[in-house]
Amino acid sequence: MKTLIRNIGKLVGIVPEGTLRKEGEEMGKVGYLDNAWLLIDGEKIDSFGQEGDNRYGTAQEAARIIDAAGGYVMPSFCDSHSHIVYAGSRYGEFRDKIDGLTYEQIAARGGGILNSADLLHETSEEDLFRQSLERAVEVMNMGTGALEIKSGYGLNTEDELKMLRVIRRLKASLPLEIRATFLGAHAVGRAYTGRQGEYVDMVCREMLPAVAAEGLADFVDVFCDSGFFTPEETMQILDAAQAYGLRGKIHANELAVSGGVQAGVSRGALSVDHLERTTDAETDILKGTATMPTMLPGASFFSNLPYGRAKDYIRAGLGVALASDYNPGSSPSGDMRFVMALGCIKMKLTPEEAFNACTLNSAYAMGLSHLTGSVTAGKLASLIITRPLPDLAFIPYSHHTPFISRIILKGREIS
Repeated sequence: MKTLIRNIGKLVGIVPEGTLRKEGEEMGKVGYLDNAWLLIDGEKIDSFGQEGDNRYGTAQEAARIIDAAGGYVMPSFCDSHSHIVYAGSRYGEFRDKIDGLTYEQIAARGGGILNSADLLHETSEEDLFRQSLERAVEVMNMGTGALEIKSGYGLNTEDELKMLRVIRRLKASLPLEIRATFLGAHAVGRAYTGRQGEYVDMVCREMLPAVAAEGLADFVDVFCDSGFFTPEETMQILDAAQAYGLRGKIHANELAVSGGVQAGVSRGALSVDHLERTTDAETDILKGTATMPTMLPGASFFSNLPYGRAKDYIRAGLGVALASDYNPGSSPSGDMRFVMALGCIKMKLTPEEAFNACTLNSAYAMGLSHLTGSVTAGKLASLIITRPLPDLAFIPYSHHTPFISRIILKGREIS
């Protein structure tokens, strides 16, 4: 069935076919049309233009018409880094943070990721799915249309597979475009305390084959940082993953300048994520590569970490993606509009740069920018229809004023 969206005040995020990411000065440019229409055919964008043009009459023959009432139509947000499959919460650690404990101190006391692993182990797959579905619907209703979800709170083969099966069920249950990432190397499981090398070997020789046998993951991630996994261990896991056709997406440089960016680039990682602490060496090594620097300002906000040097990366000619890092310990929110606002307020991105970082570039960072992240004929019709807005800048400026009128995912109106 075809659907026509008419009376669009501004159609935002138009990108030519074949453009998969934006870098450098292009980060500050957003294609748009005033007084526009857009035609959806099934799940995809068929065509678009300005009302009154020579194609508009034919488009009006569509079976269904949606009146945008002068609002913007823009691509749905893309969130390339989340951990929404988890059990319970870690609100107790919120008090620890208020009392001044750092991420590293909480982890050293056996908290953090290991607490989530303990909770997840005691939770049935059905209950884990129920809890995770609630969070996935939450972010969907806030305008996210594409979502990467990581495992990493299992830390043993059985529980990592349980998480990945839940992700597969979410993908089958929702109109979200979901990608699954295996993060067995999120931390060393309690059973391997003091035997990190043995744990890395187990990830490579036991977990990875089991994940691949069920076809449960699109990517493999490693937490390459101070107190977690070394660059050498990271490369060992990525090398093992390549044998199963699984590309890397790395946690790097959240807690220290860890060498994680260099490890990821050396193995062709699709993205290197966090980047709260980087130097010019990281910027230099990313130039000319296919790896997307991805920053997570929600984690900086909640955990009092430095904000990534996004503006410096753009000035160096690189692209930047922004993602939520939605997780129970260091960023318990999946609101990509707030991520966009933090990109502007704390990282000094222009609204246009932050918009591209939260749409096309974040889609690229999970291998989806050929399918979504922009208004492009042939891409998925995953769109936000806003209330009438004075400017794109209003979205991050007035970051908690309701702005969504309707959400369409894969051609289907969900709200």
